[in-house]
Amino acid sequence: MVLELILGSAFLIALLSFSGIVTLAMKDELLQRVLLLLVGLSAGTFIGGAFFELLPESVEKISGMTPWFIVIVGFVLFYVLERFLYWRHCHEDHCEEHQFTYLNLIGDSVHNFEDGVAIAVSFLISVPLGIATTIAVAAHEIPQEIGDFGVLLYGGFTKKKAFTYNFLAALTIIPGAIAGYLLFQVAEKIAVYFLPLAAGGFIYIAATDLIPEIKKETSGKKSIAIFAMFLLGIGLMLATKLVFG
Repeated sequence: MVLELILGSAFLIALLSFSGIVTLAMKDELLQRVLLLLVGLSAGTFIGGAFFELLPESVEKISGMTPWFIVIVGFVLFYVLERFLYWRHCHEDHCEEHQFTYLNLIGDSVHNFEDGVAIAVSFLISVPLGIATTIAVAAHEIPQEIGDFGVLLYGGFTKKKAFTYNFLAALTIIPGAIAGYLLFQVAEKIAVYFLPLAAGGFIYIAATDLIPEIKKETSGKKSIAIFAMFLLGIGLMLATKLVFG
């Protein structure tokens, strides 16, 4: 019974990757106009998620300087991954798809795996705690998934490819949930190290890829609107943390 609850909850969270479907209802012209707004939202949710969710939990569960060291490892690791993707996929300084699209997917996958572990461990402790954890995860996933979908489209993905890849990244919550269930005694201890690793990745993506993109906007009014979306992303992550802990 508990395993069914764990897998069912994890799959429901994975389905939230389809939150980006709201953009499919837009005409292409309108979509192109709002993509930078979604990139701004995504940058805000990455920064807010790293500083309000991942880092506080990391410091709480890992002692000493270790979590900060792992954050730096995550930051450097994503830099190396981005360089590898550039060398692998770009020719003569031209990329049909920006490397940050794949970094976004990798960072999201790591985060989703950890969410799966957290959901499983919570249900194994008690069903009410598992339900509360699932709701908390869902609350921060919705704005992040909408922003992520916009990032993939802005980075050169087609709507179909963005849809597919974003869902595949979301599905990593399933193996995370299974790992949490099968390795209950050690899963949480291991999973906590994914928190600062993902935080380092999130900070790297937001600071070196997404924010530079939104800074390219030269229109004053559009820049203010994008900045407002950036702040909204941060605010949503903060609100989620304050409400759900």
